[in-house]
Amino acid sequence: MRRLTPVIALAALAGCAHQAPQAAPPDPQAQKALAVKATAAKAAVARAAHANELGQIPVIMYHRVIAHPATSDDQTPKQFREELERMAAEKYVPITAAEYVSGKIGVPAGTHPVVLTFDDSSPSQVTLDATGNPEKDTAVGILLDVARAHPGFRPVATFYVTRDMFGKFTPEEQTQVLTWLHDNGFDLGNHTRDHIDLRKQDRKAVVEQLTAGNHLITGHGLAAPSTLALPYGNLPATKSWARSGDGYKFSGVFLAGYDPAESPFGTRFNALEIPRIRSGPKTGECKQFCSAAWLDWLNKHAGQRFTSDGDPTTVAFPKFDRAFLAKTWATKALPY
Repeated sequence: MRRLTPVIALAALAGCAHQAPQAAPPDPQAQKALAVKATAAKAAVARAAHANELGQIPVIMYHRVIAHPATSDDQTPKQFREELERMAAEKYVPITAAEYVSGKIGVPAGTHPVVLTFDDSSPSQVTLDATGNPEKDTAVGILLDVARAHPGFRPVATFYVTRDMFGKFTPEEQTQVLTWLHDNGFDLGNHTRDHIDLRKQDRKAVVEQLTAGNHLITGHGLAAPSTLALPYGNLPATKSWARSGDGYKFSGVFLAGYDPAESPFGTRFNALEIPRIRSGPKTGECKQFCSAAWLDWLNKHAGQRFTSDGDPTTVAFPKFDRAFLAKTWATKALPY
């Protein structure tokens, strides 16, 4: 009798083996039904949270945090702490300027994003002690302390750097503080190198200032900033010079105005002219247009405030507001 070779024997065994039935092709109708069910579940969550991700977002502008304020732009440590504690109690969650302009707003359902920005890189904003920890009465020290007391309150902010560099003069010290901020989740932005009024400059001077402002950060091994805060809130004569040029390109340009900012998902969002709210109590010139007044207004007009559905993959809003959704975000729309 002829002996089978190993290859032929295996083939014969394979032919005798039980053939498993092939999986049925996916049912398009069933898949569609599952997708509809999942969307309905997400919409129910959004409705329960009163989500409105086309609403306004406060971008608050700070300068120095010092015991004896010299100007109306300064705050005492006590004032700064009280404002943060108010925001935590009112379900605000900090995000960075970079997260805001890119639409990466991953805050819990029912909460509201807020962007904390600091101009001029003052040592009162962040100073590290000999062990590499922030001094307790600096802005960063206070922010971290409030976050510990309110676990849902993210300790993040954006610092707009100038050549003052938090009072550090040697390259090593500058690298140390910038790297600490980056490694701890803080965002770094451009505020020009010399804090000059760009409205009074020609194109060459604008490009030089913004390129040099970027180098203050990239020169220490960190990524180029994605946002710019304009000194004095003034755009150059040709607005587009502030957005991009040789040596820089920004996803968002921040002013020093008095209004809450628009949702990055909305038709009214203008990346070249994003307003910020000056921090301050409801007194004098701040009676209507500083942070205390605007936080009051947003509480009173809750339907116009950005409220998250908790899902960063969707943009949730009441159906009535569909016309205000920018077309670029249409695939993420979750009207309810």
